[in-house]
Amino acid sequence: MSIAEPRALYQERTQSVTSSDALQRDIQDLAKGAERFARLSVRERVLLAQTCLDGVMATADEWVEAACRAKGLPAGSPYRAEEIAGGPLATARYLQLLMHSLRDIDRHGGPQLPRKPSEGPDGRLRVPVMPAKGVYDSLLFSGFKAHVWMQPSVTRENLPEHMGAAYRGAPPKPGVALVLGAGNVSSIPPTDAFTKLFQEGKTVLLKMNPVNEYLGPIFERAFSALIAPGYLRIVYGGAEVGARAIEDAQVDEVHITGSIYSHDAIVWGPPGTDRERRKAQHDPVLKKKITSELGNVTPWIVVPGPYSDAQLKFQAENLAATVTNNASFNCVATKMIVTWKGWRDRERYLDLVEGVFRRLPRRKAYYPGAMDRFVKFARHEPARGEPGTLPFIMLRDIDPAVHSLYCQEESFVSVVGETALEAKDEGEFLRKATEFANESLWGTLGAGIMIHPAFRKQGDNERLFQQCLAELRYGTIGVNHWPALSYAMMSPPWGGYPGATLEDTKSGIGWVHNTYMLDGIEKTVLEGPLTIFPKPLWFPTHAHAEELSRKVARFYHAPSPWRLPSVLVSALKG
Repeated sequence: MSIAEPRALYQERTQSVTSSDALQRDIQDLAKGAERFARLSVRERVLLAQTCLDGVMATADEWVEAACRAKGLPAGSPYRAEEIAGGPLATARYLQLLMHSLRDIDRHGGPQLPRKPSEGPDGRLRVPVMPAKGVYDSLLFSGFKAHVWMQPSVTRENLPEHMGAAYRGAPPKPGVALVLGAGNVSSIPPTDAFTKLFQEGKTVLLKMNPVNEYLGPIFERAFSALIAPGYLRIVYGGAEVGARAIEDAQVDEVHITGSIYSHDAIVWGPPGTDRERRKAQHDPVLKKKITSELGNVTPWIVVPGPYSDAQLKFQAENLAATVTNNASFNCVATKMIVTWKGWRDRERYLDLVEGVFRRLPRRKAYYPGAMDRFVKFARHEPARGEPGTLPFIMLRDIDPAVHSLYCQEESFVSVVGETALEAKDEGEFLRKATEFANESLWGTLGAGIMIHPAFRKQGDNERLFQQCLAELRYGTIGVNHWPALSYAMMSPPWGGYPGATLEDTKSGIGWVHNTYMLDGIEKTVLEGPLTIFPKPLWFPTHAHAEELSRKVARFYHAPSPWRLPSVLVSALKG
């Protein structure tokens, strides 16, 4: 959502706009609070995080119901579990993992990894971050693993120097960070704020997005332990409030989760000749540090293999979930399926995906501009249905040379494209798909790859696969699963591939989540089984996903082996 978009695009206001005087008082309080926060011991910060975790669970029901009302999800909707998993559950997991790392810092001087790092075939360090410590990941996410691939300068020997920067040596200079909250997924604003506060040592002015500002009062109660001493303030309004906060001399840096248009308006000013002159002269309007996460035309690369009927059906539901989740208003929703033209099961697989789309209810187009974007990308008006809702549409056989729109612009709506590449065999297809994702698709946030274990075991294919993983320029790569799971896991870093600049920001600069507090990151590779039993809670076809999500959220509040049987019973009902 562009910072310059007109007020009329937003839903009706749910909160009063923060006045200029109130905004200035909040920033002054945060500037004073930053000095106090810098003096807190690690144990005191753990207590603050625990109090916030308690606040998450105390407000979880109200939080979820408010989001479901806004997104048009009545009782019984198969989509309600998303608002638990993407809200209180994800936030609770982040805080639980953060506290583990803070306790490690207090006891050992730095975060302690769940297992020892290893070197990949290219000799570079791979750091395990999932299964994470203390939350029974090996049972709840059996078969999943995530490794952070570090930049070449990071080695086994100097890895401790690349963990917990804010807690090594001299503490960071106190300051105030403005967090411009996302309007789509409710865990984004608080976890972005917590990353700045607990991992970077900044107090936080959180400006709610007008789309989900109804959550602000709930956050104020949940995180009152941070608000009372001046470590967090929450404000409301549109672009004008954000602009005043950005310009305030006591705000030291800015973080935005949103669109490239919003980012560039902040950094370079409105579109036009003045912006282009500034870019050419490397003279941004914004002179402060900015970090960002800005979306992606997310690819889902399908590597041909000896898939069984059950594997194709599971992976069809898996891919469908990456599109339907949150009505496709996700920065890493799949937007381009990349297949091999010679794959004999191509049409069958795509038919299975569309079959899942047809079985699911249409979604409310709650995000501003969705109807117009649907018409632009689907190239037709939505079929008749409940007013204000949108179906899920797949466009097959897109020719990137003719329809570059689908490659260069994130639709942020319920339309997914498919393109088929020419190749002589599966190996050449994988190489071409890697090049296509890197060179033809906009963004560097996340990519998914569906690949059969048997393919990896044949001949030199594993070496080829590892080479393609190394070459893919994405901050997260999901192997057989949606890269957004890395977001939800919270222990992996989340952000765009490094190397972006203010002039060419791609999917953003910097990382959030990252509860092992790593720096020198290149990417995360998240791998999971080709099929999973029981059915994953993030599948909209899970019959008891809402019940299961609530139990997992409560589990993260107080992880215990005694709570696992109840979670398993709900999982088996899927």
